[in-house]
Amino acid sequence: MVEVGFVAIFLGIDGGGTKTSCAIGDETSLIASATAGGSNIIRLGEEQARRGLREAIEKACAAANVAPSAFERICLGMAGVGRTEVSEIAQRILAEITSSQALVVGDMVVALEAAFGEGPGVIAIAGTGSIAYGRNAHGRAVRAGGWGFAISDEGSGHWIGRSAVTSVVRAHDEGGGSNLFKVISQAWGISTLGELVRTANSTPPPDFAGLCAPIIAAAEAGDVSARTVLTQAGAELAGLAKVVISRIFEEGSDVRVAMAGGVFRNSALVRQVFYNSVRSEYPNAAVLPTVVEPVKGALEIARRGRVTS
Repeated sequence: MVEVGFVAIFLGIDGGGTKTSCAIGDETSLIASATAGGSNIIRLGEEQARRGLREAIEKACAAANVAPSAFERICLGMAGVGRTEVSEIAQRILAEITSSQALVVGDMVVALEAAFGEGPGVIAIAGTGSIAYGRNAHGRAVRAGGWGFAISDEGSGHWIGRSAVTSVVRAHDEGGGSNLFKVISQAWGISTLGELVRTANSTPPPDFAGLCAPIIAAAEAGDVSARTVLTQAGAELAGLAKVVISRIFEEGSDVRVAMAGGVFRNSALVRQVFYNSVRSEYPNAAVLPTVVEPVKGALEIARRGRVTS
């Protein structure tokens, strides 16, 4: 391991449901980064979250040639840590891996930081789950969505997969068929509608979010049903962003809006629908064309040592 001497180094972590991203940097530069499997405690459980965080941190430390205890500060962004018990689990896991001081904040906090620093703006996140979050120039912050798969997370990877399954059974009810049945049957290793229904209703539930990638591929190949699902996803995500805008920004404000998460990153259609829908209602909104990386915001918060209120 290298001796870091007087040079302070920091670790930012974005703990998602599918992927955990780490970024190590000094005060100004990125030194190394790494990814591993998901680490969201609510969706994956404590043990799997522990594995994902440990693997991601160890890989990043190996790439930077530093010890896990070498950090001045760590910031972990993760959904669900607003609940005390979840935050305590996250802190305990980090303490098992490193003795460094750790800040544990919501995934939307690090995403907003990555997009706009300490300034105002709105971020829409669509990964395994979804949420919109924003802060105005007066420091007032609000959220919309992100209340869990059963009742919310509109436009997320899980929502997209479940909506695709719904479209298949609805097409069957209407006396027709859907090309999405082939996409889903290949992903789930099934061959009949009955198997699809049993799998979709099983306990624990299947990996609906795992259907997102093949649905996006089908949409890009021109499948109308897949494009319909993704169009609806983009509209739902725009709806969440517009709720946030309406609550904390004055009418006609030049609000900045950004996107984060794998759904946005991998689907140009979702991005375009989101952009068009937000701009149709808020023509002064400046929607960033690139999808932001929340882990960069986690690293910046680790450097700063505090969260913008």
